[in-house]
Amino acid sequence: MNTNKPKLHFWQIWNMSFGFLGIQFGFGLQNANVSRIFETLGASIDQIPILWLAAPVTGLLIQPIIGYMSDRTWNGLGRRRPYFLAGAIMSSLALIIMPNSPYLWMAAGMLWILDASINVSMEPFRALVADNLPSEQRTQGFAVQTFFIGVGSVIASAMPYVLANWFGIANTAPEGVIPPSVKISFYAGAVVFFGAVLWTVLKTKEYSPEEMERFEGAEPEQEQETREGFAEVWADVKKMPTTMRQLAVVQFFSWFALFAMWIYTTSAVTSSVYGATDTSSALYNQGADWVGLCFAMYNGVSALAAFALPWLAARSSRKVVHAFCLTLGGVSLAGMYFINDPKMLMLNMVGIGFAWASILCMPYAILAGSLPSKKMGFFMGVFNFFIVIPQILAAGILGYVTREFFGGDSMMALMLGGASMVVAAVITLSVTDRDDPQLSDDKEQSINLSAAQGA
Repeated sequence: MNTNKPKLHFWQIWNMSFGFLGIQFGFGLQNANVSRIFETLGASIDQIPILWLAAPVTGLLIQPIIGYMSDRTWNGLGRRRPYFLAGAIMSSLALIIMPNSPYLWMAAGMLWILDASINVSMEPFRALVADNLPSEQRTQGFAVQTFFIGVGSVIASAMPYVLANWFGIANTAPEGVIPPSVKISFYAGAVVFFGAVLWTVLKTKEYSPEEMERFEGAEPEQEQETREGFAEVWADVKKMPTTMRQLAVVQFFSWFALFAMWIYTTSAVTSSVYGATDTSSALYNQGADWVGLCFAMYNGVSALAAFALPWLAARSSRKVVHAFCLTLGGVSLAGMYFINDPKMLMLNMVGIGFAWASILCMPYAILAGSLPSKKMGFFMGVFNFFIVIPQILAAGILGYVTREFFGGDSMMALMLGGASMVVAAVITLSVTDRDDPQLSDDKEQSINLSAAQGA
């Protein structure tokens, strides 16, 4: 019989999740400013998606590897914390170097390094929630992570605008040079990233392998446990739980939409709403700063929505809440096509914020109950495949589609992203939200856990 993990109080969950503030600070700077950096250094509209390819490819490679390694790590820092810390150090250095890139190829290379480092920190954080929390607290745990993701992204996305408009720091520079407001934002991001992750490393306890075994009980021996390396990995991938397979399709369409938004919002808003094409002009940089503020808005909404999601899920179901939020986000993203006043874009950001909050919380809360604890990090890393594969596809085809079918109108790419998110919403309703009984010897407990999770 398994021994239940003790419930953690709010501040333990808070400390455990605080590092995500720093991770998302770095990620938010990347999402809001990388297209701007690429355009400033001479990239054309149809080149930008290919240059962004670094982000999903590094995630595809890094997260399952880090997950596999962290499942098998135990040292003085623990199981997941060594990876938090190493990723934070590398990310902070990359944040300092990237805005000083003098050439487009160097900026693209730094994106590879930055995104790889962020992924080293990010994946173990997902697994840590599943490691430390009992099933009935996992939705709350991922919701607190989502709160910090929102807060970090709000500050990071708004920072160039705030520095330029509140503190008078220049947001323009000579052609081919990154503006000072962007550079200072990245320097601040390096400090926040390292400091927030260090807080979690110092303030959070991890359960030892022996404690985890007592919580989960003896798991039945399986053939793949005797295998090593690639053979074991491949065997596990083939036997991924049904819930994970279903969520994979939802993730595919959700993240295709998000990647389209991150790639093209800057060019869509600056060209369609502001009518600016010269990247060194004051009007273009004004529009690019406003995009950062829009991104801050949707992340701010997501931070607040994160606390409402567990309450809503308890009164309906997690998949119904996720489907509703995805629909709201898809309609809002596609609706940007019809906006002429920059201020009206903030209404669209509210809907996108609810979708973003749900994407960061609900799939993981649904998934965690179907995974074996000894391979939690690995499966969380594999789950990332279904985030990065659609991004790789988007990077490979969106430039061509926008040029050949949309006449170079990047706002149409946002409409395509909105449609993709609505498709994800429809598919969500068919997901099985319960613990996989094949992963537990105690079927009665599995049923009880399913009920606790709102299946």
